[in-house]
Amino acid sequence: MSLRTASASAILALLVGVLFACGGGGGGTGGGGSDVPVAPGTPDLGPGANLNGYPLFPADNPWNTRIDGLPVDPASDTLIQSIGADDPFHPDFGANWNGGPFGIPYVVVSGSQPGVPMTFTYAGESDPGPYPIPPGAPIEGGPASSGDRHILVLDRDNHRLYEVFAAYPDGNGGWSCGSGAVFDLTSNALRPDGWTSADAAGLPILPGLVRYDEVAAGEIPHALRFTCQVTRRAYVHPATHWASSNTDPSLPPMGMRVRLKASFDDAGFPPQARVILTALKRYGMLLADNGSDWYVSGAPDARWDDSQLNTLKTLRGSDFEVVQMGPLTTP
Repeated sequence: MSLRTASASAILALLVGVLFACGGGGGGTGGGGSDVPVAPGTPDLGPGANLNGYPLFPADNPWNTRIDGLPVDPASDTLIQSIGADDPFHPDFGANWNGGPFGIPYVVVSGSQPGVPMTFTYAGESDPGPYPIPPGAPIEGGPASSGDRHILVLDRDNHRLYEVFAAYPDGNGGWSCGSGAVFDLTSNALRPDGWTSADAAGLPILPGLVRYDEVAAGEIPHALRFTCQVTRRAYVHPATHWASSNTDPSLPPMGMRVRLKASFDDAGFPPQARVILTALKRYGMLLADNGSDWYVSGAPDARWDDSQLNTLKTLRGSDFEVVQMGPLTTP
C-alpha cells in the first residue's frame, strides 16, 4: 500500500482494507502497483495497480452515471427471459482458479512509456499505433492463452486508455492484434458508429471491470461489464457495434443496460459481495460481448476472497431488469 499523508478518508480506506483482509481476502500487495507515494487520485504504476480514485472518463459519462432512478424498459421481461431468467449470475474473476488469479488484467504506465508498433486484422476499425505496451504486460489468460487475449494499458499521465484484442507478440518488439482502440479519458466521445473496439460492442473494457481497489475502498462508482451467449444484430449507445446476424427483437442488443432490482435483499451477503451488489443496483451492467450468460467481468487479484465472490452465484437472471433503452441502431 502506498504511503500518504494521514487524513480521515485515508484512515477510513485503511480500516476498510483491514476489514477485507480479516474477512479472508488475503494480505500482501495483491495485484501489483508501485510503492512510490502518489497524490490522491493518481494511479500507482504496474499490473493491477491501485487507481486511487482516478476517474475513468468524466463524471457524466454513461459508465459513471447512476441509473437506479430510471424507468424499466417495456421489453424488460422478454429480454431477461431471452438471456435466461433462471440462469445463475457468475463473477468471471477471482483469486485462485487453475492455479492463480483470473479475470481481465490491466497495467498502468507513465507518460514516458515508449510506444511499440501495432498491426491489426480489423485495421479499418482500429486506432493505429504505436501503443505504450510495456515488456511483460499481462495478457488475459496468460502468455500461452488461446482465448480473448486482451491487453489493457492505462497511460496515467496522458489520460489515455489503450486496449487490444487477440494480442500476440510479432517477434520484433511490436504486437499483432485482432483489433485495438484508444480512448481519451477526459472525453465522452464514442467510437464511430459501426466500429468495434477491443470489445464486440465498441466499448472500453477497463471502466467496466470489478477491481479490488474499489471494492476494498467500499464503493464501485460505475457500471460493470457483462456478457451473454446470444445477442441481436443491433446496438444502443454507448455501444457502437454488434456481433450477431440474428434480428430477433426478443434478443438483447449490445450496450443494453441492466440493473439489480431495488427489492433484492443483500443483507446476508459478505462484504466483498455487498459492494458489488450495491453497484449493480446503482449503476447496473452494460452488455459488452458475446460470452457466457450473466458473466460479469473483473480484474484478477490475489486478495479476492473467492468464497465471498461465490455467494453472488445465488443470483438469477430474474433478479435483474432492463433499464429503458434509447434508440436502437440496426445495421
